[in-house]
Order: sequence, then structure tokens, then C-alpha cells
Amino acid sequence: MPRDGDHGVPESAGSGTCSAPARRGRIIFLNGTSSSGKSSIAGELLQVLDGPCFHMPVDAFHAMRSRREVSPEELPGVLRRTWMGFHRAVAGMAAAGNDVVVDHVLSEQWRLLDCLELFRARDVVLVGVRCSLEELQRREHVRGDRPAGLAARQFPRVHAHGLYDVECDTTSTSALECARQISAFLPQRPLPTAFERLRTTLRPDLPAVG
Repeated sequence: MPRDGDHGVPESAGSGTCSAPARRGRIIFLNGTSSSGKSSIAGELLQVLDGPCFHMPVDAFHAMRSRREVSPEELPGVLRRTWMGFHRAVAGMAAAGNDVVVDHVLSEQWRLLDCLELFRARDVVLVGVRCSLEELQRREHVRGDRPAGLAARQFPRVHAHGLYDVECDTTSTSALECARQISAFLPQRPLPTAFERLRTTLRPDLPAVG
């Protein structure tokens, strides 16, 4: 009888031992402001990419937190720990051999620096999800579930690091077309990757890649 959570899938004969995964997971890292369309692109990527893939949005981690009132003094620490836990969850999924699509907002540099330390740089596809400020503000108003002005505050900071493997612009391009653009790029991705170059520049304290 399958245990709760097994979904009836039989365990392999060697499941009693823990060994290194047969493959490394790829991280497709979508970075852009709030309301730029990252989640919509991620949803389309799960349909167009080959093989199983997981969408891991940071909003889902914030939603898991208890609804208890947090004081203004506590809030920055709570939010930082949430982001750090999210990064480590992504790293763990990839280390176990899972392909992951990450929905992120690099509006604070420490987030990028943390990811550069945790993720295997060769396996990260860094995608810049751009959108005009005017369109971001329009979407934010229509959605009504984001603080007013959030996208505008993030706009000058989120792409400040400058380097990407591939970029897309959702101002007038659909999420499906962006996903197809990213998927088509993957087989011809040049080296070194954007994450490798950023790691060398921004985290010279870390051991050399490879």
C-alpha cells in the first residue's frame, strides 16, 4: 500500500541508500520586477521544455509564512531569512538533479551574491525579463494585489548587474513567445555563462569555477 505522498509510484530497488544524483539540475533563473510577467513565462516554460521541471516562485515562500503580525523592526530580518531559505531550497532541488524555473527579483544586490555562492554557475541560465515602466504601472494598477509603486521602486535596481544569458521583453511580447525564445536559446548557450562571469566579478572570494 503506497505511503502518504508516494502517489502510488513504486520505490526503486536501491531506495534504501542515498547516492549522488545521476544528473545535475538546470536552473532557469527569471529576473525582473514585480508584474513583469515572470510567473506567466515560467508557466509556459513548463509546457514547452522537455522533461519534468519545477517552477519555484519566491512569492510561494512568502505565502507559506504564518499570518502573525510582524513589527516593522522585525520585518527586514524575517524577509531576508525567507529569501535565504528560498535560495537554499532552489539549490537543493537542483543538487538533487531537478530542473528548476526560478521566479526572482534581484532588487537587492545581496540576493544575487547569495545565489552566486549557492548555485553551480555553469548550470544557471540567467534570463532578464524586461518590461517598460509604463506597462508595469498599468499592470500593477489592474492587478491591485501589489503595493502601489512597487515596480517603479524596483525598476532601476533589478537589472543593475547588467549581464544575462538571454533577455526577453514582455511589454508587447506574449509569455508563450518569451518561453519559446528561451527554449530555443538553451541548446546554443555560449560559455562562460552569465552566472560564471558574475561570480568571477562579484564574488572573487569564492573558489574558481571548475
